[in-house]
Amino acid sequence: MTESDDAITVYSDYVCPFCYLGRRSLEEYQDTRETPLSVDWHPFDLRGHKRGPDGEIDHSVDDGKDEAYFEQARQNVQRLREKYGATEMRSFDEIPDPVDSFDAQVASLYVKSERPDQWLAFDEAIFDALWVDGRDIGETAVLRDCAERAGLDGSEIEAAVTDERYRNRLRERFAEAQQHGVTGVPTFAYDSHAARGAVPPEHIERLVEGN
Repeated sequence: MTESDDAITVYSDYVCPFCYLGRRSLEEYQDTRETPLSVDWHPFDLRGHKRGPDGEIDHSVDDGKDEAYFEQARQNVQRLREKYGATEMRSFDEIPDPVDSFDAQVASLYVKSERPDQWLAFDEAIFDALWVDGRDIGETAVLRDCAERAGLDGSEIEAAVTDERYRNRLRERFAEAQQHGVTGVPTFAYDSHAARGAVPPEHIERLVEGN
């Protein structure tokens, strides 16, 4: 899908369940529109504070999130799954752990830059691979399969994942998100206004249409 002047900016990370749910909410809003609203995706590294100089995630880093935090998150995800009819979505305990989305975001950035008409299908395939099929999107073979589902050349995506130009470009995008004040995902931005979280479709409508 090519970007148009009428686009909503979405900051997200594939490992965030609320990003999956937020996109479901956005789809519901899109269904009410007469003209489509393009999605201008911007990557965000949800686990960047745990990522060491070598690029690997150090899961021993204390992020202040205890079991009570995760239990509340589980409850919120379950509530939104029901609200948005996302019954296909797996729970926290049904997906691989841990999953690093860095390579998936490299691949997505590459497709957005080089194959924009196929980006949305690829983006959706990555989300579905993790949150519907329960596959590890950190594995190149899974990303290749996502690419082929989206009508892309799997070998092209395999090469893109290891391309240092795009890996460095992704790091720059992460830094830009922080510079723009994005501290969590999903974040929806439109015409200098923003909404954070898996907000309901009517909230997105107000963001875009000012109602």
